[in-house]
Amino acid sequence: MTVLGRLKSWEGLLLAVLVAVVAMNVVRSPYYLGVTNIANLFQLEIEKIIVALIMTLIIINGEIDLSVASVMGLSACVLAWLFQMGTPLPLAIIAGLLSGLAAGLFNGFWVAYVGLPSLAVTLAGLIGFRGIARILVEDRAIGGFPLWFNTMGQQPVLGPMTASIAIFFVLFAIIVVVLHRSALGRLVYVIGNNAQAARYSGVRVKRVKMALFAASGVVAALAGILYAARLGSVRGDMATGFELDVITMVLLGGVSIFGGSGNLVGVGLSILVILNLRNGMGLANITGNTQTSVIGALLILSVLVPNMAQVLQSSWKGRNT
Repeated sequence: MTVLGRLKSWEGLLLAVLVAVVAMNVVRSPYYLGVTNIANLFQLEIEKIIVALIMTLIIINGEIDLSVASVMGLSACVLAWLFQMGTPLPLAIIAGLLSGLAAGLFNGFWVAYVGLPSLAVTLAGLIGFRGIARILVEDRAIGGFPLWFNTMGQQPVLGPMTASIAIFFVLFAIIVVVLHRSALGRLVYVIGNNAQAARYSGVRVKRVKMALFAASGVVAALAGILYAARLGSVRGDMATGFELDVITMVLLGGVSIFGGSGNLVGVGLSILVILNLRNGMGLANITGNTQTSVIGALLILSVLVPNMAQVLQSSWKGRNT
């Protein structure tokens, strides 16, 4: 274990922060431990944490996807536009998922096969996919979906859990297995550590990267459809800015921005920290802009603290050689 013992276990530090945040929320609000509030804690952020799972694989692989929120908006707008045109909703949902797959394949092609930086490619996607979404629905809000669709994002189906929360836990289990118990997971880490060395070792780097970006597009599209179900309507600007929270959840979980390290345990704890922070600030009537500022500060700290630890470790080794 490097970097000062991963800051004496980054996951342990996150667990301590989580306990402190929960304790603070319990003291500050008598409603915090209510069943309804605990369900809302997940439900109001569920689409972001679903996307954070696939973003974990992307960043460990040494890449980044800034377009996920725009893909969420695009898929929802494709669904809404087709539904308004008379397409049966199940077919519109499939089309929304396929639009996410197309966006992911588009990003993956330029990153994996052309060799462009994922930061630039997905930043262009952030703008371009959002533009397509706005063209489809313009300034309108499209709603009127069937009851079964709205129920999927709004009403409990398994105890206090909505369908979207159940989907999150299923995806979490799948990605844990993929990342930590499969050959593909090992390749994700190997490529993130050194893509060139992996390529010389016979690893099909391009295929792995393409597969990850395609999966990112599909998962983001799924999250966008679930978001539409929860809201009951679709606008061209929906999910704007969600990428900030998604990336913060991953980096705060101990995943290196440079790739090659991190795990789902840390990301899971990070998700709980951020959800509880937002929930506590909401119960304290702290404005959304202030909440976003706090999340932005966490994003900076999640990158700055490990880098500072790396510098301290290098300095310590230099003094002892």
